[in-house]
Amino acid sequence: MIFGNNNINNTNENNNSISNTEKITYTLDNIPEYLGEPYIDINNGVPSFSKEDFNTECFEHYSDLDDKGRCGVAFANLGKETMPTDEDKRTSLTDITPSGWQDDEEGILNGKSLYNRCHLIAFSLSAENKNKENLITGTNYFNISGMTSFESKVRNYLKANTNNHVLYRVTPIFEGDNLLASGVHLEAQSVEDNTIHYNVYIYNVQPGVKINYATGEFEVEQ
Repeated sequence: MIFGNNNINNTNENNNSISNTEKITYTLDNIPEYLGEPYIDINNGVPSFSKEDFNTECFEHYSDLDDKGRCGVAFANLGKETMPTDEDKRTSLTDITPSGWQDDEEGILNGKSLYNRCHLIAFSLSAENKNKENLITGTNYFNISGMTSFESKVRNYLKANTNNHVLYRVTPIFEGDNLLASGVHLEAQSVEDNTIHYNVYIYNVQPGVKINYATGEFEVEQ
């Protein structure tokens, strides 16, 4: 279920400052190392959508993969029209290999694999399951402790307010030619009110695991 043109550019160059608990301002180019929490606020949690973005027309835009097979910005105006119906079923993603993917047959996380095939915009919000332009390699910690909490809040809001909409933009951040994203920049804002308003950077890390972001290879820290 894709609405609109799937070839977009991220023009949000002037809204990349973040603040930590000490109110030190950073940019997306000098985000601090992982501080023990799965995400950190950007711009004090205030998203940076333009006035023109606020409308009640649902859409979904997914960037074309780049020459390294990496995902770009995913941007949507979510509503009940974009959410899956009873006919929309999730299917296995094992035949999709997002950039930076490395198999973990041994399951280094107490039998669980390190990596998940992570939707930039969750299936529960977009009905997009096997869309390669919507899937990145993410750690279990990134997916469960980071992304899921924001996705759940947006999903619950849309279910409770079935005629409302949420602007939702997820930008994977790759350093240089790295195949594995260091994290994602996630922004969300409810259109009809201010119930939903997030602007965060979510770290693609796994406590206790050393990751090579150039390739996605990993090893347990000693």
